[in-house]
Amino acid sequence: MSLRLLFLVVVQTVLLSGGQVLLKLAMERMPSFAWTWGYFRALATNFWFAACGLAFGAATVLWLYILKHFPFSQAYPLTALGYVFGMIAAMLVFGEQVPVVRWVGVALIMAGCVFIVK
Repeated sequence: MSLRLLFLVVVQTVLLSGGQVLLKLAMERMPSFAWTWGYFRALATNFWFAACGLAFGAATVLWLYILKHFPFSQAYPLTALGYVFGMIAAMLVFGEQVPVVRWVGVALIMAGCVFIVK
């Protein structure tokens, strides 16, 4: 496993996690969900939703590069780092309290990623 792959997957996973954070921010600024043109028109003009799309798009392009140049069996499991970034974002961006049992889960995920890198 190369450090280059690890770096690229971390960047890609941060972009994906960031996209999820931006999507949550977009939804917080939207009225209650409705299957109406008005709702989707409001969504289409939502800055946070557009930023989410850019983050997801960049993550996808980077993932295409990773898939082309690295073994799938090494690259794909490392995307589990997204769980770690999601937990950190939950605390820092949304002010959520994260119970200890979730941190244990995050530690187990990180341990698994270490085994994959070795």
